[in-house]
Amino acid sequence: MIPTIWTIIVIYSDLLVSKTLRRQRSPAIGDPMAIPKRKPPTRKPETVIQKIYKNPKIPFAFALILADAVLTALIIAYVPYTKIDWEAYMSQVDGFIEGERDYSNLRGDTGPLVYPAGFLYVYSAIQYVTGGQVYPAQILFGLLYIVNLGIVLFIYVKTDVLPWWALTLLSLSKRLHSIFVLRLFNDCFAMTLLHASLVPLIYQKWHLSLIIFSAAVSVKMNVLLYAPPLLLLMVKGMDFIGVISALTGAALVQILLGLPFLLSYPIEYLSKAFNLGRVFIHFWSVNFKFVPEPVFVSKEFALILLVVHLGLLMIFVQYRWCKHEGGLVSFLHARFAQMLLKTSITSSFPLKNSYNSSSRLKILKTEHIVTTMFTGNFIGIVCARSLHYQFYSWYFYSLPYLLWRTPFPTVVRLMLFAGVELCWNVFPSTVYSSVVLLCVHIIILWGLWRAPPEYPYESDRSQAGKKAN
Repeated sequence: MIPTIWTIIVIYSDLLVSKTLRRQRSPAIGDPMAIPKRKPPTRKPETVIQKIYKNPKIPFAFALILADAVLTALIIAYVPYTKIDWEAYMSQVDGFIEGERDYSNLRGDTGPLVYPAGFLYVYSAIQYVTGGQVYPAQILFGLLYIVNLGIVLFIYVKTDVLPWWALTLLSLSKRLHSIFVLRLFNDCFAMTLLHASLVPLIYQKWHLSLIIFSAAVSVKMNVLLYAPPLLLLMVKGMDFIGVISALTGAALVQILLGLPFLLSYPIEYLSKAFNLGRVFIHFWSVNFKFVPEPVFVSKEFALILLVVHLGLLMIFVQYRWCKHEGGLVSFLHARFAQMLLKTSITSSFPLKNSYNSSSRLKILKTEHIVTTMFTGNFIGIVCARSLHYQFYSWYFYSLPYLLWRTPFPTVVRLMLFAGVELCWNVFPSTVYSSVVLLCVHIIILWGLWRAPPEYPYESDRSQAGKKAN
């Protein structure tokens, strides 16, 4: 009896061990003893709140916008408006609304109209909304200031170059608040459109970016300082047909906006709206006040600055922006060879045209796009013959970004930022303030040169299946 019970216990133990081993082994198809593995828990996508918690720059940017909105409202309410160009703008708009299409006859108390047609459309709309009154226009420009700040903060958060606290620098300029809500300059609309064009640019929506960029140029031509780096980025990120079509779209914007004047008085329009040979008044110069006036207004001085401007652009293109491509000549040779190869493939296999048009294009890094654009514009600022007070808006919003691209310590960056702001708040400018400003500009440019060139592309993998926009 006892052996029989013992035998039953042993057999039962063997069955338990066998069952346990079957559970531990990989389940086989058709195995009745197999127990299916549990699927790992699916990871839920992050919510907006979680993303904000992970990146403190986002809530800080929103808080900064709110705080600056309050500050701007207080400035409008308690700081007196400064009469400079507003009445001249309204006089020029009145002539346009009354039917005048000869640009030489559109004048204000500060002189003839010297801006492209987009300026007239913008300020005609402002006059319609505000009735030509200053206070409602200040409120409108205050809203424009906040919109522009929001766009710039988006670019800064997207590039992730500055620490979160340094975003505060974008709201600390006394001069910028004055330019927007106390002077109502057209530079404000031009630069807001320019910054807006950078948003689709960092997503490499080239055609949309070029359309907005052209609209900015139609308000004020200083935006063309961004044109050389923009063209280089287009050649890097698009094929030849894409570059031509994007430039054509930009040209069409200018033609459509200027059409009423081109059909009536084309010579007057082109000579006044796109006059690249204007000589500014020496008294208002912020950057070259130390240069004697006869030299300042001379063509030789303008030519020297133009040569320096083009030379600096070529140096940065060769040794910084195209360094990883072997320099400008090697880069252009490679793109030309690629275009010839694509043409030969297309002629042999036309059905593969859509694929081959984008298969060898690489995705540009956001930081490379913004650094190239801001640096190219800054080079133009350093070499500009005259910078008036409103021209500070041309590059102020790029200053913190450029400073944090230099290898300088943070304390030095803050000192340079404060030095620039201080010089722009000296009124009227002096020999000493203009010398200091030029020196600070050169130091920043030297820092940008000393910074190691970044690799411009996201990866070596080509954009298979994607077309350049």
